[in-house]
Amino acid sequence: MASIIVEKPYTYQDYKNLDVEDNFWYELINGELVQKSSPSLNHQRISGKFFLLFSAFINSNQLGEVFYAPIDVFLDEHNAPQPDLVFVSNAKKSLITNDGIIGPPDLVAEIISPSSVKRDRMDKMKLCKKYQIPEFWLIDPNNTSVEIYTFQDGDYDVFALAAETGTIQSGILPGFSLDIKTLFG
Repeated sequence: MASIIVEKPYTYQDYKNLDVEDNFWYELINGELVQKSSPSLNHQRISGKFFLLFSAFINSNQLGEVFYAPIDVFLDEHNAPQPDLVFVSNAKKSLITNDGIIGPPDLVAEIISPSSVKRDRMDKMKLCKKYQIPEFWLIDPNNTSVEIYTFQDGDYDVFALAAETGTIQSGILPGFSLDIKTLFG
């Protein structure tokens, strides 16, 4: 379950100075410091499967690097989300620092939890659109579905969608396809 823990707009510097010793993760979304509890076991299973399949493709084709949560993606003074999976191409490798990813990566994937539906589908998607992140994935365990959005002409368009069964392909990574049963089975 996630909750907003402050009322004032938080900045990147506030976020970096945060010194809290608890069992939560934090991300900065539109100036709000959002507290997140650990993901569910099912979330972690799906995340692990997706990371292994995706990173194997990226690594075998030497396309860049793949990271999984928690990793900060610093977009501006008031936004440092922690996507479930992030891809940074070789062309953007300068974005990768010891503190996280500084700037918009090539691909962001979110695995929707019951407590994160609005944040993932609306807040984070709007943020990725604002920063023109080329591809945005939504993986929904409750509906056993995967949606892929690609950024074109100033907006996200549905590039691929599969529910319960089917194979989807990335819009920015020719050759990467995924049978969604491998994620949810």
